[in-house]
Amino acid sequence: MNNKETFMQKTVVVWFGALICCALWGSAFPCIKIGYELFSIPSDSVASQILFAGYRFTLAGMLAILFGSVLSRKLLFPKKNSWIKIGKLSMLQTVAQYLFFYVGLAHTSGVKASIIEGVNVFIAILVASLIFKQERLNAQKLVGCIIGFAGVVIINLTGNGLDMNMSFLGEGFIFFSTVAYAFSSVYLKRYSQEENPVVLSGYQFVFGGVVMIVCGLAAGGEVHGFTMQSMGMLIYLAFISAMAYSLWGILLQYNPISRVAVFGFMNPVFGVILSALLLGEGSQAAGMKSVVALILVCAGIYIVNYVKNENTRS
Repeated sequence: MNNKETFMQKTVVVWFGALICCALWGSAFPCIKIGYELFSIPSDSVASQILFAGYRFTLAGMLAILFGSVLSRKLLFPKKNSWIKIGKLSMLQTVAQYLFFYVGLAHTSGVKASIIEGVNVFIAILVASLIFKQERLNAQKLVGCIIGFAGVVIINLTGNGLDMNMSFLGEGFIFFSTVAYAFSSVYLKRYSQEENPVVLSGYQFVFGGVVMIVCGLAAGGEVHGFTMQSMGMLIYLAFISAMAYSLWGILLQYNPISRVAVFGFMNPVFGVILSALLLGEGSQAAGMKSVVALILVCAGIYIVNYVKNENTRS
């Protein structure tokens, strides 16, 4: 075992690295909404939202490739047989997932979106086990899925029961983004057996981002107000994807999946807290429904990922 492998398996390194990833992903919820305000993108301008997302992910892909190339001390470039795989991933992980996510986030609150997005772990497990047969769906995973989905139901409850007036373009699109994420995760795991996952993520971000830019412009989308503040937010949003995906992949490379994935329950936690702080959604974040829903989603993610391991390194 070399020094780098030993270092990346230290408990403090795994905890600190995974929490950085979760904090970055959680901060995306309020920062995207702030980005809409800085670039004067209205909630009903789907084309402009797609264009904004295209700018972000094209830049994110470039940063991911640069970051991975620096770590590898060589320019990362896909193998000849990887381009079709990158194209498929970009359509799922970037175009479909974030098209739904960006439009949905413009029609719902950051707190609500954070909690709904927390179920992407459950959807991914169901797709991997029931459709692609990559793993077995046992009782522990099923219980975790049920508890997590209960949280999503509770966040949509009103005094008269389930909120039937929830927005299809809001909560509905956020949910569809989790489905796209689930399928992209399955394909990413499959393709990573033959190609560097940083290469796959970086180039699919660039390819998907360019597709979204073209679609956004063709549909009449406009993004104005390029100031130091708005450009700083755009760069930060790109940095979130580039840094978090790269660091998460490195942690998974040197540690068991369960040891890293268990920290996924922190994504909605950071999303809710940061939405409350940055968007002024404190009343919703502190509301009893949101608190209970968040606890259920986090508990479900923890149950799904929990693996008893008495030989875990410290």
